[in-house]
Amino acid sequence: QVQLVESGGGLVQAGGSLRLSCAASGRTFSIYRMGWFRQAPGKERAFVASISRSRGSTNYSDSAKGRFTISRDNAENTVYLQMNSLKPEDTAVYYCAAKLDEGSVYGFWGQGTQVTVSS
Repeated sequence: QVQLVESGGGLVQAGGSLRLSCAASGRTFSIYRMGWFRQAPGKERAFVASISRSRGSTNYSDSAKGRFTISRDNAENTVYLQMNSLKPEDTAVYYCAAKLDEGSVYGFWGQGTQVTVSS
């Protein structure tokens, strides 16, 4: 099993920055890729960014490209999401997730952290 705990959310003005953290514990050696997703009120959960544990290869949604950066610290079993130039439409609960191999779904999820961007 893998446990994930997010932190770093909060209230920020439009144009500001936040850095989210996701600390993994348990069978962390079995993690293949970790990702960030978000869910705004009344909307479905959406992919934001992901990073592979071994090579650090990254993927971003179109809305995240150029503004958000995902990174990892394998020694600390932590993944980060640096969010810059935040917009009110970035307001959502942000979730960290992990998958154990390339073909699987994200089977492990954190509890989420709220990000609110005021205009």
